[in-house]
Amino acid sequence: MKIPVQMYTQLTRRALFAGVAPAWLKGATRMKMSLSVRVAEAFHNKEESTKTIDELIALAKSCGYDALCMRASQAGVHTPADRVKEIAAKIKSAGLTVSMITGDFAVPGNNEQGPMCLRKITPHLDLAERFGANLIRVCMKKQDDIVWAQRASDEARERGIRLAHQSHCASLFETVDGTEKVLKAVGRSNFGLIYEPANWLISGQQYGRATVVRLRPYIFNFYIQNHRLNPAGKASVQTWAKGPVPLDHIGVWEPDGVDSPDVFAGLHDIGYRGYVTVHQAFGDVMPVEEAVRRSFQYLEPLTRR
Repeated sequence: MKIPVQMYTQLTRRALFAGVAPAWLKGATRMKMSLSVRVAEAFHNKEESTKTIDELIALAKSCGYDALCMRASQAGVHTPADRVKEIAAKIKSAGLTVSMITGDFAVPGNNEQGPMCLRKITPHLDLAERFGANLIRVCMKKQDDIVWAQRASDEARERGIRLAHQSHCASLFETVDGTEKVLKAVGRSNFGLIYEPANWLISGQQYGRATVVRLRPYIFNFYIQNHRLNPAGKASVQTWAKGPVPLDHIGVWEPDGVDSPDVFAGLHDIGYRGYVTVHQAFGDVMPVEEAVRRSFQYLEPLTRR
């Protein structure tokens, strides 16, 4: 679709960063599908993978995904540059892109070391550039992290890179109100949100269509995973407000968890054209190949209106 030059003026800088389309672009394409390498990790072990990067590339390609979301279990700031270059070449050769990078283990671990990425953002920027990605996941735990998010965002902007934080329990992004306050406090057009409804389901937040519309200016990426709240559940997630919440890990296509059609309705309302990233850890739940295929088959129709 050729876009007339005069129409570019209708796109705000933040909308460009967020991948949000104005009204005249709605319906032009579907949302893009990305497969997180997390699918081959166990829920409580983010440092090991049951699949090689070659296997994940082949799986993503065969199922129809457009991109991979890279994490430290496959390549991070600890990985030699030559190895990163090799992986990046394989991804590109398969016709895929890298939608986002998570450069170390502390960020997805959401632990006290997570925010250190903001204090030493340069290696993460280097990693993103090597993968040809313009989005990096970061972590924030305390109000003191806000100034570091501002500084890191300023450095990232010089290299055309964005930073984003997942809506995540036991972080500054555990609640919708808290998330909006932090995003406004950081106040950088290249700092935004990875919208992930399952964590807000766990923490008792309204995560659906209305909230998507409310946070429209900040949504840079959309993570999808699914949990069923269950008092007898074998797994649990730690929240600040409610303590540990027991649950079951279920496929994104299964009922009684996240209301995905409602969330996607919100994404369509705002003209979202960024990545829909399958972010579920299937390594110890169900066969990865089956889960990746079924996730795509369920979600891809929802990306279209």
